[in-house]
Amino acid sequence: MADAEQIVIVGASLAGATAAGTLRENGWTGAIVLIGSEQSLPYERPPLSKGVLLGKDTTESAQVHDQQWYDDNSIDLRLGTTATAIDPTGHTVTLDDGTRVPYTKLLIATGSRVRELDVPGAKLPGVHYLRTAEEAQALTDAYAAKPRVVVVGAGWIGLEAASAARERGCEVTVVEPQATALASVLGEKVGELFADFQRQHGVQFRFGTGVEGFEGTGKVTGVRVSGGEVLPADLVVVGVGVRPNTELAEEAGVEVATPSNGSGIVTGPDLQTSVAGIWAAGDVVRWDHPLFNRLVRVEHWQNAKDTGAAAAKSMLGQDVAHDALPFFFTDQFDLGMEYAGDIPHGASTEVVLRGDPKSGAYLAFWLDADQHVLAGMHVNTWGAIDGIQDLIRSGKQVDPARLADPAVELSEV
Repeated sequence: MADAEQIVIVGASLAGATAAGTLRENGWTGAIVLIGSEQSLPYERPPLSKGVLLGKDTTESAQVHDQQWYDDNSIDLRLGTTATAIDPTGHTVTLDDGTRVPYTKLLIATGSRVRELDVPGAKLPGVHYLRTAEEAQALTDAYAAKPRVVVVGAGWIGLEAASAARERGCEVTVVEPQATALASVLGEKVGELFADFQRQHGVQFRFGTGVEGFEGTGKVTGVRVSGGEVLPADLVVVGVGVRPNTELAEEAGVEVATPSNGSGIVTGPDLQTSVAGIWAAGDVVRWDHPLFNRLVRVEHWQNAKDTGAAAAKSMLGQDVAHDALPFFFTDQFDLGMEYAGDIPHGASTEVVLRGDPKSGAYLAFWLDADQHVLAGMHVNTWGAIDGIQDLIRSGKQVDPARLADPAVELSEV
């Protein structure tokens, strides 16, 4: 490969930085340009809602690499720079200062942005979101004063923000329109186990409750919920999901799934988009998963690492059929959980619990109508995730009774 060739990565994210490293590790000697709109060096997001919020870690500790690594690997890192357009015909990326950067091959790793609430008072000081390193630092600094905290949204970010606030001595109330925590991702049965766990640590919940607006003059002082009640709040954390940053790709003519079909940049198993010479990785990619035989998009740390590496290898001409199982984890108080698998949107599932949740250590599985394991997780049962993943990959029918019996090895279910 000639030195004149240049790979451009739009998105100085975990996926983008992983791709850049993988390119070098696999023999790419041409130029690499890594473009990111944030001023921070590429970083991993899980520490932001865990160690950083607890005041135990710094945002710098979440960095993928230090500056010296980019220098040593001859990676042209352009921070504080936003790509505004892609020209697939001319093979250029236009930057916000008007510069056009030529590319031989292009990786779009633009990640996601938070969904913002459009209600009165949403811009008041004291209303926080948690996505960037800067936002995490602002929130952890605010927690130090032990404010009364209202968390909007009982998803993963909301529960992690709530647990960190409680551990730091804050009074915490979580507002959620669904029937329980994590209902949309784990279902009500398992979601309620997480809600109960949080309650045991002093977190209060208002389920079936929406937010009508935020109160305050100059700073948030309360959250107005359904029915008009105002919950006192010195600080609000909003965690109502993210949306993938697909606009740049869409404007360049790259195929993007409609929101009704899950959104994301559509690719094949090799992570190559509908436009020659352009790949996608991270939160934005919705790829044709070889194991599931359907399009999948995942918004978690492991996916950023996996797709970043896979896309880089694909760009170098390696035979890639990316079939990694979606995986994520959470840490809340003394609870550690790992989850693997993927449940199609709207699918009807049977939940099988293995072990007693009251003990603080158990497994949960989601089965389809034919009793195949679609997904599984463990809570404080370290070493179980490999067996869970093996069950999913096997595609075999299981006996729910044997699956629920801790005396039966997972390999023998």
